[in-house]
Amino acid sequence: MNKSLDKRCDNTNRLRTNREYKYASFATIVSSLLSLLLLVNSYDVTNQAVRHYVFTAAVLYIFFTLLQLAVTIKIKHDISCSGDIRTSTRAAGYPLLLSLLTGNVFVAAASLQLLKNRASLHYSLAVYMLLTQVFVLGVSALNLFKPYVADTFPAAMLILIVIAIFQLTILILIACGIIQNRIRLWIRTFAVLLLFTAITGNLFALLLGVMLLLNNRHDETGAKWKEVWERITRNAAAMSGLFFILFLFSISICSFFTFDYSIAVENDYSSILQSPSLTYPLGTDNFGRCLFSRIIFGARISLIVGIISTAIPVIVGGVLGAISGFYGRRTDNIIMRLLDVIYAIPGILLAIAIIAAFGANTINLIAALSIGSIPSYARTMRASVMVVATYEYVEAARALGQRKLAIIFQHIVPNSLAPMIVKSTLTIGGAVISTSSLSYLGLGVEPHIPEWGNILKLGSTYLESHSYLAIYPGIAIIALVLSFNFLGDGIRDALDPKMH
Repeated sequence: MNKSLDKRCDNTNRLRTNREYKYASFATIVSSLLSLLLLVNSYDVTNQAVRHYVFTAAVLYIFFTLLQLAVTIKIKHDISCSGDIRTSTRAAGYPLLLSLLTGNVFVAAASLQLLKNRASLHYSLAVYMLLTQVFVLGVSALNLFKPYVADTFPAAMLILIVIAIFQLTILILIACGIIQNRIRLWIRTFAVLLLFTAITGNLFALLLGVMLLLNNRHDETGAKWKEVWERITRNAAAMSGLFFILFLFSISICSFFTFDYSIAVENDYSSILQSPSLTYPLGTDNFGRCLFSRIIFGARISLIVGIISTAIPVIVGGVLGAISGFYGRRTDNIIMRLLDVIYAIPGILLAIAIIAAFGANTINLIAALSIGSIPSYARTMRASVMVVATYEYVEAARALGQRKLAIIFQHIVPNSLAPMIVKSTLTIGGAVISTSSLSYLGLGVEPHIPEWGNILKLGSTYLESHSYLAIYPGIAIIALVLSFNFLGDGIRDALDPKMH
């Protein structure tokens, strides 16, 4: 009886840590929510009619959600009974792959994880690399229904298709274990080609290429970061967040060649307030501009402002905090008291004051959001440096006569970055919200530039008659902020030794 109880407890622990079960559960939950959202939006309340293409998408999502639910239950049953997933259950991943045709990346990712037993870090990165490329292709292909396309559209789509085929080949080779078992020349060749494909903005390809180049290195730092990435890839929510962020980044770059900017900014009075259709997937605004194209181009501003306005205080605050924490006493007192003056002013109020004084444009917006965040990052770095400065290897560097700045930036700062990385990923979402909020108030990005806050402001005046003008940019903002939060939580868990 005790053996049976121990076996049951062991299988329960395996269930909690099983990668395939985590992905399957997450895919079931998110796919259910998306199915409900599509079903609700399939009925046009204004015209009292069913949107047939949305209803069809909802039915397909519901079908694959139910199939995913059945597979999730089967995975749970297999692990609970035998401690491992049966081959017949893994084979269910093949029909689930068809969900990719409906745009359900969550079920598709879960199915690819299910198909590969003991998926490696390389395999997981290859899966998300291919999914990103396929989604960029699918979103870009919607321009075929437009009245006209960009001059570079045919050539750009051909290049994207070739890259997708190459990345699919890489995924198959990794799944079969061919790349890992070949000589280094093969690995380097594929890795370099992957690095070139990253020009589309697919940073999964860049990361996978770097991992393949460093595959045969066994240094301690490389092994540590590889272990961190393995922990992140086991977190379905974190990888979904990273996927959405990198997808937006990639489509933002590819849209220079696959989307026509004029459709997003030029008035077309013959297409005013069009309902969502294949020509205009998210409808048009009161000037006849394509809302879908405006949201795609608006992603550039949200990502650029969010990332740069976070990177600046990370660098400036990190340097100030490192110097303050290492030198202490008078230097610490001077730096921290000056930063306390900035910290005492609410960030959004400081941003409004700076923009009101210097004008509303993108550069001033970045500066306004950056300055208010410097004290927070400086305090985080200062606290980490004060702890790391007491370690033995720092004392050894001092005993060897190294200069203080060399000790700070060669030994202390690299070992104090973990809290800064976690904090930055968690606060980029706040920067995105602040960007959209200031633009909504007319104090952010210039009104003529497509930006999610500007789009939301315009759509808010049509909430009763054409609510989609505000709903879609709102969903985009929520999705991006949630993605950064999911990624931040995943990085925090991966870097926290208490979690392992």
